[in-house]
Amino acid sequence: MVCIRCKMVVKAELEKLGLHYTVVELGEADIIEDISEEQHDQFKEALLKSGLELLDDKKSVLIQKIKNVIVELIHYSEEPLAINFSDHLSQKLNHNYTYLANLFSEVQGTTIEKFIIAHKIERVKELLVYNELNLTEIAYLMHYSSVAHLSAQFKKVTGLTPSHFKQLKNKRLSMLEEIGAGKKID
Repeated sequence: MVCIRCKMVVKAELEKLGLHYTVVELGEADIIEDISEEQHDQFKEALLKSGLELLDDKKSVLIQKIKNVIVELIHYSEEPLAINFSDHLSQKLNHNYTYLANLFSEVQGTTIEKFIIAHKIERVKELLVYNELNLTEIAYLMHYSSVAHLSAQFKKVTGLTPSHFKQLKNKRLSMLEEIGAGKKID
């Protein structure tokens, strides 16, 4: 679960089954009572219909928790990312970082670092599209050592420079405006 809507779906499905919970967070729900196998299966089926998945395997749950901590920190935190991800993951999940990194790589086929970089670049794209911050502010917010470092990593991941990405976005918007105004586009 990565969004508020997902949490709402989980809460609603638990309530439909008459189950009480103390917490529904990203990737986990603490249910007060023991649930029967039938309730478990009904809950799992209801989540699947909503596009969500119930994870039972401890390794899968831990992988999902790693992803959720990273996504929450990169996409939903208001503070600059001036933290050490390995320390943060270890503290949040109560596991040695080496264990988490090895498990993640084994199951996902990529490293935690690459997963973090991919999400940081996605967040940078969002910030560029919203046009509220300049590249220097974005570099600071996303904890890059410099605009040059951000630009190099952005280009490595997307194949475009941040300014070229922004130009493409602006070009698409102007084309859409012209279509909306009924102008012919060559």
